[in-house]
Amino acid sequence: MIKYGYLTLVLLLLSTGDLLGQARVPAWGGGADLNDLSFGFSFSYVSSYYKIDKKTNWRDPFFDTGTNRYITDPLTGISSANSPGFAIGFITRYRITDHLETRVNPSLVFSDRSLSYTYGDATKDVTKQVQATTIDFPLSIKLKSDRIQDFRAYILGGLKYSLAIGSKNQDPNIDPLARLVKNVGGFGSYEAGLGCDIYFEFFKLSPEIKVSNSFGDMLIHDNQPYSSPINKLGLHTVMFSLIFE
Repeated sequence: MIKYGYLTLVLLLLSTGDLLGQARVPAWGGGADLNDLSFGFSFSYVSSYYKIDKKTNWRDPFFDTGTNRYITDPLTGISSANSPGFAIGFITRYRITDHLETRVNPSLVFSDRSLSYTYGDATKDVTKQVQATTIDFPLSIKLKSDRIQDFRAYILGGLKYSLAIGSKNQDPNIDPLARLVKNVGGFGSYEAGLGCDIYFEFFKLSPEIKVSNSFGDMLIHDNQPYSSPINKLGLHTVMFSLIFE
């Protein structure tokens, strides 16, 4: 009877060791890192605001040549609040080495932006919404750490070109106070970010955060009350993404 008890204990220890050994085997991740070329998709939350460079005389009231009079009060401030949006994209990844890869992530981005104008009389304050739908074409270099079980961290950086789609035409004879602030149809940005790869049995999930800043001037300089005070507009964007490969 005692012999059978020892035998049972030995079998239990062996089976427990096997189970622990299996638990230490890293998840496969669907083979995403085993091929030089792989594909995936992304879902992103986007937050963006304008960086505003004002003219030296930005406070001056706007003089309308059509009516030959000033049609606004002097400005006291121009600002841009964070505006939310979202994006969906497609990932193409190419492995250069085990720790370095390049990535293309074309995405369709829906993200409104806003400019707020304050005057001495608060009842005359105005917020102009800039509705923006763009197709982004980011090209990134991704530097990865060693894999530790089902996890590896990474940093990335690169360039992005954004192309506006579905922009609205504006009647040139519209009341100047009703006119929209217009942006250029395409612009470039630089971006940097960090994230981590988490390996599951059939896929790899990568939570990631990126920051981007546009190059040059995004503003179309119309002769109207809301574009005239601004010398230059840039765009600052933060994007949090979930990437599946």
